[in-house]
Amino acid sequence: MAIIKPFKGIRPPKETAATLACLPYDVMNSDEAAQMAKGKPESLLHITRAEIDCPAGTDIHSEEVYNKSVENYNLFKQKGWLKQDAEAKYYIYAQTMDGRTQYGIVGAAACDDYHNGVIKKHELTRPDKEEDRMILTRYLNSNIEPVFFSYRAVPEIDAIVDGIVKNKPAEYNFVAEDGFGHHLWVIDDAATNQKLEELFAAKVPFTYVADGHHRTAAAARIGLEKKTQNPNHTGNEEYNFFMAVHFPDNQLKIIDYNRVVKDLNGLSDGEFKKKLAGVFDITDMGTGIYHPAKLHEFSMYIGGHWYKLNAKAGTYNDNDPLQVLDVNILSNQVLDKILGIKDLRTTTRCEFVGGIRGLNELSRRVDSGEMMAAFALYPVSMKQLIDIADSGNIMPPKTTWFEPKLRSGLVIHEL
Repeated sequence: MAIIKPFKGIRPPKETAATLACLPYDVMNSDEAAQMAKGKPESLLHITRAEIDCPAGTDIHSEEVYNKSVENYNLFKQKGWLKQDAEAKYYIYAQTMDGRTQYGIVGAAACDDYHNGVIKKHELTRPDKEEDRMILTRYLNSNIEPVFFSYRAVPEIDAIVDGIVKNKPAEYNFVAEDGFGHHLWVIDDAATNQKLEELFAAKVPFTYVADGHHRTAAAARIGLEKKTQNPNHTGNEEYNFFMAVHFPDNQLKIIDYNRVVKDLNGLSDGEFKKKLAGVFDITDMGTGIYHPAKLHEFSMYIGGHWYKLNAKAGTYNDNDPLQVLDVNILSNQVLDKILGIKDLRTTTRCEFVGGIRGLNELSRRVDSGEMMAAFALYPVSMKQLIDIADSGNIMPPKTTWFEPKLRSGLVIHEL
């Protein structure tokens, strides 16, 4: 069963939370981070992207940048922008988007659970990206940003969360610059914290990495590293745990993750459509944007028109957790067999566009001449994600997009 413990969070005062909290480090470049932090000396970006406070052109992976992160982290504590709670506790972190709110529990997940498969993943990680976050964690001795986990919903846990959010005002409650709402409750009652810990241990056999595979892998590796360095290791040290926000699966919604291609592998539009007709039933939907309406239905934009593509029987297997995925149908039947794009991790001929940007972004990139064709996919479901993770398989790259992104800085876990 999953180990998810309360911890003594390091948090901003209520009046500072909205300006201190920021987007995750990996959704922006250095210039964007600098712009986001402009006029906000208390923005956590001064810690997570400390190159913005170093001379222009400084290598973001240099010791100078990591040392600046530590300097700024200590400064934030000195100024009172970050303070540690006196007692270990859970926190409820909720996000509101398009009128829908999802409620997660911030707790400390066990590094051992990652190594022994209790924490399940569905994506591969890159060692270089893991190493960067490991180095920052070593320097700060803290999980500075949360990772995004899910678990199969437990009614008893839902009832506790529901009771708290209905009867207690949120400690933080703000709308970020992107229009998404962020709300955090502190669970101060010791009996409630104990009950939640017991429920996780009794009712949650596995948790699932939804977003943040690299940060999760880095955190688990740091725990193992500290364990091997400590001759008096007991297993109860804080470094054995890392911070994650745990959302019940029935509250999460995955957004589509779409593809655009730069060329048709030497084929004309007509030749390409003729080959597609062997795999799909094709319907010309005209010039108006068309969204896929169900599983195994795609939309394609090419030559100024949108087309509905319905995958033919035999191109998928609904009883196989991998072969049921629309992303695999597109990758195998179109990108590979027709367009000759073999490896989505290394190709320069195919790019990925998150559904949060809308399908008009797909048509814009084709109309501009930058791309030849675009494909929109029906979003993956949480059931599909969990089925993949439970089967030990890995999803193709860029399959899931979660929104809103967790804001960093509302709670920090010190090791």
